Amino acid sequence: MSNTDNNVNIVQAPDGFQGQGFFATKFDYVIGLARANSLWPMPFATSCCGIEFMATMASTYDMGRFGAERNSFSPRQADMLMVMGTISKKMAPILRHVYEQMCEPKWVIAVGACASSGGIFDTYSVLQGIDKVIPVDVYVPGCPPRPEQILEGVMKLQEIVKQESVFRRSSEKYQELLKSYNFE
Repeated sequence: MSNTDNNVNIVQAPDGFQGQGFFATKFDYVIGLARANSLWPMPFATSCCGIEFMATMASTYDMGRFGAERNSFSPRQADMLMVMGTISKKMAPILRHVYEQMCEPKWVIAVGACASSGGIFDTYSVLQGIDKVIPVDVYVPGCPPRPEQILEGVMKLQEIVKQESVFRRSSEKYQELLKSYNFE
């Protein structure tokens, strides 16, 4: 029986060396693949985007299929911060503190219009995008975004994580990024 008969897709092997009983590839690739498929999300939900996130984690959409099964409600045990909803300026220092408590490597997804740009709330009390206080890796548009969009944001982040060098976090460029946000 061929692969087309039973609809099985076989993934191509990564670049590397293989022989009788062994396969060798780049260390960065293996670490990136492991990190990308074992992201531990920490939800920081304040509004309607949080409800969509709950639907994303439920059985219909099941974010666990993408390696993000375990929600962490402790920043010390999470590596993917998902900020969803309206963030007030009073809440910004708390969000920043949560981000600082996360261990490296860490990634951030801004879910929805409010987290990305303040949304319809162009007022003195609402933060006009979380990228004013913490660096963001992926933006998920929508008000609120559908669960499919949130899953696509997670998959985009997985692609970023797969391509990221193990040494990126200690690079000068990354250190400059942290300094631009006043992180030491």
